[in-house]
Formats: sequence, structure tokens, C-alpha cells
Amino acid sequence: MAGSVLLGPVHAEARPASYEGSAPSCFLTGGGALEICRDGSEAEGVLIAPAPCAFVRGVQLLRLARSEAPGPIQALFQGQTPVASRRDEPCPERRATDSRDGGALRTGRTFEALVTTLPPTADRFWVDLPEQSTRARGWSEPTPTAEGIGPRDPIAVTGRTWAGEAYSYVFLLGQERVGVTGGDDAETERRGRRGRRRAEQDAPASGPADVRRRVQIEARTLDFQTFEIRTRTADGYGLAWTPFEAGAGRGRRSDPPAPAAVIDEAGKPVTSACTAPAFETHGLAGSISVVDRTYHYVYTDVLPEDCGLAPEKRRTGLFLRTAQDLSGAKVWSTARKLAGPLPPGSLVRVARAKGLQRWAVSYTCQRPANAPGGPVADICLQYTADMNLDGIGALKLYADPVEAGRSPAYLGLRSGGDGSGRYDRSAHFWMTDAEGNLDTPAIYPNKAGFLTWLDRLAPTASGRDTSSLYGRPVYWATWTVRQIGAQ
Repeated sequence: MAGSVLLGPVHAEARPASYEGSAPSCFLTGGGALEICRDGSEAEGVLIAPAPCAFVRGVQLLRLARSEAPGPIQALFQGQTPVASRRDEPCPERRATDSRDGGALRTGRTFEALVTTLPPTADRFWVDLPEQSTRARGWSEPTPTAEGIGPRDPIAVTGRTWAGEAYSYVFLLGQERVGVTGGDDAETERRGRRGRRRAEQDAPASGPADVRRRVQIEARTLDFQTFEIRTRTADGYGLAWTPFEAGAGRGRRSDPPAPAAVIDEAGKPVTSACTAPAFETHGLAGSISVVDRTYHYVYTDVLPEDCGLAPEKRRTGLFLRTAQDLSGAKVWSTARKLAGPLPPGSLVRVARAKGLQRWAVSYTCQRPANAPGGPVADICLQYTADMNLDGIGALKLYADPVEAGRSPAYLGLRSGGDGSGRYDRSAHFWMTDAEGNLDTPAIYPNKAGFLTWLDRLAPTASGRDTSSLYGRPVYWATWTVRQIGAQ
């Protein structure tokens, strides 16, 4: 792969401006060798409409390497933190009120034929949060009691099956206060000081700013029901795998395991480049795929040179880390920049395309101003010309000006929205095989992929808008790709 020669940037060509709602909407990608078409008959649907006290975010559907009851498809996502209730009561309205509430990792397994509906799932690990009801406001506000696991943005991938390993791994994002994890270099500390100063300026007069950054943590499992968390040994120098036990930390029971940051080959923790006020942290969300027995972790993070800007103005870069063994003491290589700058808050997923020796790249975007419905939020998709990793950076993901986030390579998704023409396509993910590469359900064998996303503007099942996250529906869609000139 590394020896391939690039012939120049790979562009997505604009689709016809005369597009009608039911007519094919097509664009070229993969160096002009592939065409992606979506029309009014392309499959879409509702994956789940959660209850007012629940949310579903970042749904990865994973085809397990071995089939087990009740089915081979594992759903995995970030859900709400469980709140203990002392009485039988209906599901209360909730909203996110504390940045330490990272939610819970939830998983569930299903049949091939039921993949378009989220299966029954259960909480696997989380931070214990006592219930604190505020009847006057009409919702339940969880208040974390301690620092701990913050399982945001989970990514699942198999271990080294080629070496006989039985474990699967899940990488997640926690949040920590600045200075909690050691091993930072001088430049990271300087960025942290700048972030603290800016956050303190923006903090309310009632108290000091809660300045944090993201940190990657790791868990492993044999069955996606019970998990071990990667932690530090008692002396603080070694690593251990500690089982998560529900209820740990309550009463006289032991504290829940404190996860250790994942370390790279330079001995430094894998953390976001910039610090920020707690609800405005960005970075490290992405995907992991296995190609040629190498793990490729592709993710977005704020460009370090933008750390001094306000969080909403910080541009994003696309970065790559690789690994050979996810259980080692030093997991990832040092970061390599693939592309940037990208618009603030961009989310990019990368995986080997289904049935092709190409990378598929999906990313948040806006339709062009002259597209149907105008410049609304969508999800864009492009393919590289081959498996050369530099081809990912050669893609022109956004039209100029980049900060507008517009691209002609949009999928033209129809589902969701608030009814007035506004859409939100957040936390998108897709279906993969066990190695994190694109796959589709058996009921859609000719499709190129199966996409999921959250719409934070779509109406909730209860009809109330207490939260932009709790109760909001998650949708799914497929897409089709064909080779130009193929019969």
C-alpha cells in the first residue's frame, strides 16, 4: 500500500442541479471510477425512538466473527447512565446537566432480519449516578458522585483472531480535569494553561471553570455482556484488566475501576489536543479498521495551533494511528495527520469498502446552497482510488470555503428533521464486520453500506423538547455504489 503512486487529488463531482425528489441523485467518487446513487426508493427507516429518559448515540452494528444466539449482529452504542429508582414510576423526562455523566455502554444482539430495528440492549458499564428528582422542572437530573468511566463514542473491533485471540476490544472516550493524567509534554501543558485561562474568562461568576479534555480508554470482552476495564495496578506503574461490577462504589462496596488512559508508542496518553470547558471538548471520535493485520485508528481532533481560539472556532484535522496488538502496554503509534483543516466539530469515519480495495470515508457535511432543500445538514461519502492511506488525505472533502462544511458528495438523506426543513445528522456510524470494515445485513446484499445517525431536531416520542438528546430518534439508511463502465 505504501508504495502506491498518487496521481493527484480525488474529487467528488457535483450531481445534477435538476435533481427531483424521486429521481436518481448521483455523484462520482473513487477517482471517477465509482458512482454513488441514491433516489427516493433507497431504503431508510427509524432504528429507534427512545423514551424521554433514554438516548441512543453512535450506533455501530457489528457482525460477529462467530454466530451466537440470538443472532450474529451486535449493536453497540452510547446510552444514558442508569439511574436507580426506589419506586415503580414511569420514565421521567431527563436532560444532560453534568459533563461527568458520560452515559453508559449498551449492547444487544439480534437476527439478520431484524437489523433495521434496534434490539433489546442492556447497560454494560458506566459511572454510578444517584437519582435526584426535580419535580418542579419535570425531569430527573443525575448528579455524578465521583470521577470514573465516561464511555462516550464507543468503537468495537476484534482482537487478533489470526493469533488465536478470543477477546474483542472497545475503545471509548472519557473526560478528565486538566493535569489528572501524567506524561504530558511541555507543549501540551502550555495548551492546557491557555485553555484554562480562556475557560476561566468564560466561567460564570458563581464558581471556577470545569476545564477538561478527552482521553481514550479501553475495555475488552468475550461476549459483549461482561467487560473488563483497562486500569492501573495499585503501584500506579503496571496495567491490569479489572472486571466491571454493577453497583461498585455504592455503600460499603469497593470503588468502581478507574480506567487508565491508553498509551502510545512514545509513552504518552492518547488525549485530545486541546482543553475546553466541560461541555465543549472535542476530539478522538472516529473508527478502527483492520487491514493486513494492522489496526487503523482514524479520528478527528482539534488542530493544536487552534487551541488558543474559542472552542466553536477551532478547526479540525484528520489523524491516523496504527497498532499491531491492542492488549500491549503501548497500543498506538504516534499521531500522523492525514487531512485538514476541516470545519469545527467534524466527525469522520473510515473503513475498507465492502468488496473493494478502497477506503470508504463518511463525514458530516452540509448540502450546497443550490441543492434540494438548500444548505441543510447531511452525511457525505467518498471512496479513495485504492488502499493507499495517503489517498484519504487526497480527497477533497469540502468545497471552498471549507469552514462552511459544504460538499457535493452528500447522500441526500430524507429521514428525520423537525418538519420545517431543518435536519441534524449527528454521531453517524455504520455496520461493520468484526474487523471494523464495511458490511451490510443479509437482507441488503447488494448495498454498499448501512448507515445510522441521530437527529437532535426530530420530534421526541413524548412531544416535549426538554432535551436535544434524550428521546430523540435514530435513523438508518443504505447506499449503492457501482463501477463506471461495469455491465
